[in-house]
Amino acid sequence: MTMTMNDIERALRELRLSGVRATLDTRILQAQATGQPFLETFSLVLQDELDRRRSKLTERRYQQSGLDERVTLGEFDWHFNPKVPRQACFELHTLKFITQGFNALLIGKPGTGKSHIAKALAYQGTLQGYDVRYIEADTAFAHYSLAGPDEQRKQLRVLLEPDLLVLDDLFLARRIADVSAELLQTVVHQRYKLRRSIVVTSNRVVQDWGKYLGDNTMSTTILDRLMHRSTLLEFEGKSYRLQEAATRIATAT
Repeated sequence: MTMTMNDIERALRELRLSGVRATLDTRILQAQATGQPFLETFSLVLQDELDRRRSKLTERRYQQSGLDERVTLGEFDWHFNPKVPRQACFELHTLKFITQGFNALLIGKPGTGKSHIAKALAYQGTLQGYDVRYIEADTAFAHYSLAGPDEQRKQLRVLLEPDLLVLDDLFLARRIADVSAELLQTVVHQRYKLRRSIVVTSNRVVQDWGKYLGDNTMSTTILDRLMHRSTLLEFEGKSYRLQEAATRIATAT
């Protein structure tokens, strides 16, 4: 028995084929207008469904990532600050380091673009199908130190499970609580064993991490695992934020 369009609509809803439903009328008109062979029309309908599902998955990965903006390397002003390690940033952007289970440390002066690069890597990860978590490190560690045991276990899982974890602005507030330091050590150790990648940005040179952790031995343990399979990028030069602020003041004046 031939189905009516209403029957087809109901069937597509039941099968959850929203991509087919969204474009079916257009594809029917296209086939009628061009005399398109059935298999060609059917392949386009299937591709519409695949595209819709991939788009929804990508959006879901972005929503779960913790990112608050879709940042890309294409938006970065490489000419303003030629000291930024451009070639190394683009190499990281291929995301080969995730498949290898490597880490990346972006260390240097404030305002030189470390967070922009880290967010661009995280966003590219969501587009490429990776499970990504981006967190502002000191804020997340502070929340962990105040949470109860059940919430702490939940937060630990969030930090351990993704393919890529981005810890942005680590040690921004210098000293972190002992329980936060222990969390950092646990996360680095467990992800090292699982070969799951971490990207860290920090204004603090690694030689001083022991001061901010309050424990030189712990610092050595963390850095030993972070840097064993890693890329270290040093960011020097002028501050983008100071330049933007100066431009706004000049414009207002």
